[in-house]
Amino acid sequence: MTNSRTHIAFVAPAIILMLVILIFPVFVAATLSFTDYSLGNKTFNWVSWENYEALLKRSSYKKMFSASLTYVFIVVPFSVVLGLGSALLLSSLRFGSEIYKTIFFLPVMATLLAMAIAWEFTVDPIIGVANATLKSGCEVKWFYSLMTGSWRGGEPLDSWYGLGCVEGMPNWLGDRKLALGTISFIGVWQAFGFNMVLYLAGLTAVPRELYNAAQMDGADTAWKRFRLVTWPMLGPSHVFVVTITSIRSFQVFDTVEALTQGGPSKATYVMVYAMFEKGIKQNLVGVGSAITIVFLAFVLILTLTQVYFVNRRVHYS
Repeated sequence: MTNSRTHIAFVAPAIILMLVILIFPVFVAATLSFTDYSLGNKTFNWVSWENYEALLKRSSYKKMFSASLTYVFIVVPFSVVLGLGSALLLSSLRFGSEIYKTIFFLPVMATLLAMAIAWEFTVDPIIGVANATLKSGCEVKWFYSLMTGSWRGGEPLDSWYGLGCVEGMPNWLGDRKLALGTISFIGVWQAFGFNMVLYLAGLTAVPRELYNAAQMDGADTAWKRFRLVTWPMLGPSHVFVVTITSIRSFQVFDTVEALTQGGPSKATYVMVYAMFEKGIKQNLVGVGSAITIVFLAFVLILTLTQVYFVNRRVHYS
């Protein structure tokens, strides 16, 4: 009995902290999502499911779901594949790997504001390095032929690059067709270094003896050893990396707020930015809370689904 009380005494602070920081705010948000509450008002009305119905019916919220899911489906696979590829490459280097690890991890360490400012200047349609580099390539015949597809008989002006050489390069953040792709590219750049470090940690746990045994059993190429040894042994790392990257992708806010503010035409109107806009800027706390609950449901379902399906083929040593 004494031991039980001692255990409870040790666990109680963590439980209380979890209730105060996690459970209670979710309960409050869930309650407010059924109201029209706004900060500063002494009273509010219960509106039942109206806030949730608005999320399903209004076009701006449909764009919100579309932008969020598109961002996740772009950032997660590309950043995971690049992270794994970088980890495999660096683990095979005998010299200079520490320098490359530092370089690849810099996007993770950089402050978000500085990163956003740097990218804003990089993709600026007038003074940006990206468009200046692409424009200079218009004078290089082999590069122009490659980018426009004229090397295979295509019409140069039918390609975006050929048209850009004549009319000007794209406005990467101002064009609604390109803005989300640009934000997603920045997301991949920021995420893959973190994934690389996680995979490097997973690779250190793979016993070297397995590679020797696989080679003796006929796995005489690097691809066979990767498929038969590395990939299955990295199962726990795959689960963790994919889940964490998915959650972090759903949480994207800083780059959207700094670069596009959800525009143009709601093209980058992701869920966390919508929470901020409705709950803080417009003081529609009820709507913002409803978006928050839907966001939490997305993350929970995504996490449980990934863990369930990936765990079925995961090898734990």
